[in-house]
Amino acid sequence: MRLDLTTLNLVLAIEQTRSITRGAAREHLALAAASKRVSDLEARLGVQLFERRARGVEPTEACRALVRHIRSLHASLHALESEVVEFARGIKGHLRIAANAGAIAECLPVDLAAFSHNHPQIRISLEDLTSADVQAAVADGRADVGVFTPPLLDNRLQHWVYAKSRLAVLVEKDHALAGRAKVTFSDLLDYDLIGLHAGASAQELMREQALARGRTLNARLQVRGFDAIAQLVEAGLGVAVLPAGPAERFSRVFAVQLLELDEAWAARDYCLGVLRQERLPTVVQRFVDALCPEESKKP
Repeated sequence: MRLDLTTLNLVLAIEQTRSITRGAAREHLALAAASKRVSDLEARLGVQLFERRARGVEPTEACRALVRHIRSLHASLHALESEVVEFARGIKGHLRIAANAGAIAECLPVDLAAFSHNHPQIRISLEDLTSADVQAAVADGRADVGVFTPPLLDNRLQHWVYAKSRLAVLVEKDHALAGRAKVTFSDLLDYDLIGLHAGASAQELMREQALARGRTLNARLQVRGFDAIAQLVEAGLGVAVLPAGPAERFSRVFAVQLLELDEAWAARDYCLGVLRQERLPTVVQRFVDALCPEESKKP
C-alpha cells in the first residue's frame, strides 16, 4: 500500500481545521478532489477517518493515530532536509553521539572540541542519556556512537575503554564527615543521598551496593545535573556521590567538602561503543580513532 504525501497532508489539515472544505483550501485542492482522496484512503486502510457532522467533521481514533504518524513523518522530513542542505554549506557528515552525564561532565567536551576543530566539515550532535539508554540508542541506530559506563548490556555493540574515572563524595562544610579525608560507602548510608534520576549508572550502582549491605539507599532527592546536586549538598539536604572531576570543581565553587570514596567499585571506566559491523562508516571510524587511538587498533 502506497501513501502519498499530498493525501497525508490533507488528512492533517482536515484534522486541524475540523472541515474538509477548509482542509482542502489550505492544501490548494478542489473540494471534490479532496473528498475523493479521503474516501480512497479510508477504503485503502479499511477504517473511517472522520465522522461527518452538520458543522464539519470529527476525527476518529484511527485518524488520531494516523495523524501522530504524519507529524512524526514531517519531523523526519524536516531533519532530512536540514541535513541534506548542510552538504551545500560544506558539511560532509553528521555524527550523532549519545553519552551519559558523567562523561559529558568529565572528559567528553575537550575531546569533542578537538575533534570538531580537526574535522570542521563534520556536524556533531550530542544527547544526554543514561548508560543503558545510550547503549539502546546505538544498538537501535538512533546514535552512531555512545559513551557509557559498564556493564555492557547489548552484545550488538563493539566497545573500547575511552577514559577512566573515580567516584567521589561531596558533603557540606559543616557535615559530621567533613573532617575526614576518605569515607566508605557504609559511612554514607546513615544520611540522605542526593543523586541523579533513577536509571543513572552511579545511582543504580549505589542501590546495588546498599542492598549488598542489607541497607536501604536513602535517595530522597533526585535531580538532573551535577550542579543541582552540589547546591543541594551545600544547603545541607544530604550527601552525594558523583564523578571526581565535577566534584572537585564544585568543591571550589560551593561551600562543600570533597572526600575520597574508599571503595574498589569507585573506580570505573567510560566506554566508547558503536554498532558491531564489518566496516564502520568513515565519520564514525575517525571519531573512534581520535578518542581511542590505541584501543581501537586491538583485535
